[in-house]
Amino acid sequence: YSTDFEVHRNWLAITHNLPLSQWYYEATSEWTLDYPPFFAWFEYALSHIAKYFDPQMLVVENLNYTSRATVFFQRLSVIFTDTLFIYAVHECCRCVNGKRAAKDILEKPTFILAVLLLWNFGLLIVDHIHFQYNGFLFGLMLLSVARLCQKRYLEGALLFAVLLHFKHIYIYVAPAYGIYLLRSYCFTANNADGSLKWRSFSFLHVTLLGLIVCLVSALSLGPFLVLGQLPQVISRLFPFKRGLCHAYWAPNFWALYNAVDKALTILGLKCNFLDGTKIPKASMTGGLVQEFQHTVLPSVTPLATLICTFIAILPSVFCLWFKPQGPRGFLQCLVLCALSSFMFGWHVHEKAILLAILPLSLLSIQRAKDAGIYLILATTGHFSLFPLLFTAPELPIKILLMLLFTVYSFSSLKSLFRRDKPLLNWLETIYLIQLVPLEIFCEIIFPLTPWKRHFPFVPLLLTSVYCALGTTYAWLKLYVSVLTERISVRQKAE
Repeated sequence: YSTDFEVHRNWLAITHNLPLSQWYYEATSEWTLDYPPFFAWFEYALSHIAKYFDPQMLVVENLNYTSRATVFFQRLSVIFTDTLFIYAVHECCRCVNGKRAAKDILEKPTFILAVLLLWNFGLLIVDHIHFQYNGFLFGLMLLSVARLCQKRYLEGALLFAVLLHFKHIYIYVAPAYGIYLLRSYCFTANNADGSLKWRSFSFLHVTLLGLIVCLVSALSLGPFLVLGQLPQVISRLFPFKRGLCHAYWAPNFWALYNAVDKALTILGLKCNFLDGTKIPKASMTGGLVQEFQHTVLPSVTPLATLICTFIAILPSVFCLWFKPQGPRGFLQCLVLCALSSFMFGWHVHEKAILLAILPLSLLSIQRAKDAGIYLILATTGHFSLFPLLFTAPELPIKILLMLLFTVYSFSSLKSLFRRDKPLLNWLETIYLIQLVPLEIFCEIIFPLTPWKRHFPFVPLLLTSVYCALGTTYAWLKLYVSVLTERISVRQKAE
């Protein structure tokens, strides 16, 4: 079983047995509570059901405790909470423009979108094989997106505020929500050219949004503020000492940065430019979660990643402010914020790629360009999740599920845009095809070689770096597409 079973078992035990004042101090297990308070209360609620399945799972000292009843309950809780995700997908499908004609229901944009979301390969393996509660959380996010698209702004704002206090990773996309609500809800009218009509600014609407944020935050963080534990909670939520990268490098810019540093180190040693005795072995490839220093390139600090992330999302936020283009512009900004944060964030997990893939699904059925970008990002991002399932029995399962989802994605979107030019060019096609020999080498050939004993991190490094090329390309292509679209709209307006 994945370590996340023990993570959530421990959180069930902590919230069930200990008083609120000890939740964020308890450290019997290495898997300490590091999610916001709403998720802790969610675990608390689940614990009162869990006791009827196996009370032993709720004992804090029962580290690494597993039983059939425990695993059954955890699996069942994920399935049950996914009902929110299903409802959110239904609401998103209602927001889709259904003008594109389709002879068959299987070719309808709403049906394709429902399958791309409900059958999403990444979400399926992360939640139902690896084990987490992402479906429930993504349900909150997609439902908030649907409410904003339906112009039910306060409901959308409330849902997103609640989501932030369930899992703080969604702060990555907060700029998109903030700017869109300010632009579309707080300013009640625009000029004929689409620019802001400053006299239409509504202080009432701003006040209502502020009240929602303050009330939700007070409900979540208020008890810990009263107890004087807010700094402790924040230190758990943002553990910067974990290092730039996760044990398995997420396929982002820093994976490429690390790879270049390793390559330069090897070259420097061979050319006697570096002293081998002063270089820690496997400093960035030891598979450990801790702080490391780069050897040749400048070491990266949390502040540096914050600045890079801020610069990366800035153009998308400007586009949303000056040329909002309604819900479509909001979705574009949301995806770019998620992807930019994934590319440059501190200690990013590989699973965070889903934060960009899922909302991009809503754009993929609208325009051929977006569909092509979606296919590149989804295929590359999903493949990068393969290392999460590393046992031999899981190999055929993940390959089959990935193959089914990828074939459907390509065939359905190709059918939807059959009158347009091909969704991918020849270079993009070759890049994606090369994932097949990469998987064969990493899973079948490499384990049979003597290199496995001396260089066990090589398959992870190759997977991370190769997928990082794809995610970087998709990020750049999406940015170019959005900026080009905005320029085109402006030229038509003039």
